[in-house]
Amino acid sequence: MSALHELTLSDAATLLRQRQISSVELTRAFLERIEALDGRIRAFTLVTADLALQQAQEADQRLQRGEQVTPLTGIPLAIKDVICTKDIPTTCSSRMLEHFRPPFNATVMERLQAAGAVMLGKTNMDEFAMGSSTEHSAFFPTHNPWDLERTPGGSSGGSAAAVAAGMAPGALGSDTGGSIRQPAALCNVVGLKPTYGRVSRFGLVAFASSLDQIGPFARTARDAALLLQAIAGPDPRDSTCSATPVPDYTAELTGEIRGLRIGVPVEYWEAPGMDPGVARVGQEAVNRLRELGAEIREVSLPHTRYGVAAYYIIAPAEASANLARYDGVKYGYSYRDTSDMWEALDKTRQYGFGPEVKRRIMLGTYVLSAGYYDAYYKQAQKVRALIAQDFERAFEQCDVLVSPASPTVAFKLGEKLSDPYQMYLNDVFTIPANLAGICGISIPSGFSEGLPVGLQILGNAFAEATILRVADAFQRVTDYHTQRPAL
Repeated sequence: MSALHELTLSDAATLLRQRQISSVELTRAFLERIEALDGRIRAFTLVTADLALQQAQEADQRLQRGEQVTPLTGIPLAIKDVICTKDIPTTCSSRMLEHFRPPFNATVMERLQAAGAVMLGKTNMDEFAMGSSTEHSAFFPTHNPWDLERTPGGSSGGSAAAVAAGMAPGALGSDTGGSIRQPAALCNVVGLKPTYGRVSRFGLVAFASSLDQIGPFARTARDAALLLQAIAGPDPRDSTCSATPVPDYTAELTGEIRGLRIGVPVEYWEAPGMDPGVARVGQEAVNRLRELGAEIREVSLPHTRYGVAAYYIIAPAEASANLARYDGVKYGYSYRDTSDMWEALDKTRQYGFGPEVKRRIMLGTYVLSAGYYDAYYKQAQKVRALIAQDFERAFEQCDVLVSPASPTVAFKLGEKLSDPYQMYLNDVFTIPANLAGICGISIPSGFSEGLPVGLQILGNAFAEATILRVADAFQRVTDYHTQRPAL
């Protein structure tokens, strides 16, 4: 048997049900892996070892009694620190919430607990999910397991790095403009952004409410399907959560994609800043899909070029409204060295928020202000509608669309911190899917200069089963997802 930390989620679940291993053994293996490696990688903001072992014991008891279990029963998972966990710190990697302990669980946490999953801890992120490198964490940057001098991507870099380094078989992240798919690509793991409304946002600390979506990280498409199965579905506490029935995602993983229509958007492949090595690996992946019997056709998404500009108006505008609640009065950090209410509010936000969060709040407040709303925010929403129409037309011709998930491989830590625009361009291929509300997945597709490259597969709204089917078929004939960093 392989070392326990090398098991995929699906393989670990099979061994647990067969009673060949126990959840306590499995959980200890991952906790030992975290202890050995996380001093260098810094993927976790908090390791909940005692809770994890307690939950593992409870899972073993359920298995021993022969109770009805799920594929996640006894499986250890890492949780992005933007998802509320009852009585357990949820910091969003911000000084503003450094000591915040939510009085409730997010819906996804309730569903994972009902499934019998084990929580290993909370993972590092860009503060309030605003960033593409996990360098905007108020606590420390996370390092890419493939090269410790490089970023793991962001904002869910901690979750991606934890799975890549074998410190967890699966994890949850959130994706507002690429924050699951981009770090998944840079860390050689699978990352899935569900359709907007597929997974409840109740208990997800809000960044941009019309864009945010919780999704899974894993090593394989099958593992991602199991995680999505557990967390998807309607929730009366989230009015934006869809009542669309949740299919059996694993039943769709047949390995057969013959005749499937796969679109290659020319704007994605001809984007400025595309690394030639990334383009080469992506084209090889497309050729492999063609060999599997898929029909490859070129399509156009003409308004893609405006995606980054529209996103960085809409998302900061929503952020400026959502983050107004952090005023030093209700909860979180509070500046108390003054008796003046307005000074206390100013200082709370001055010291509680980091520079990237402040930059986006100011930008969002500006575009919503009188005299600029129509020129910027309203115009950006019109562009958003055009981008959504582009996808609608493309999906009339194709079942899925494919592109690189990131225009480059992982970049050096500190390399882009002084140039926010270059940092924002890391999400040029992922942002349009959030603006349109459709689903997407990044899967390992090869290497350029020894660093991972991810293939993005986009599907129409609620077409998660289709993109998972394509991802699984690709992984059946490739071994990129089985390759691990040398740690």
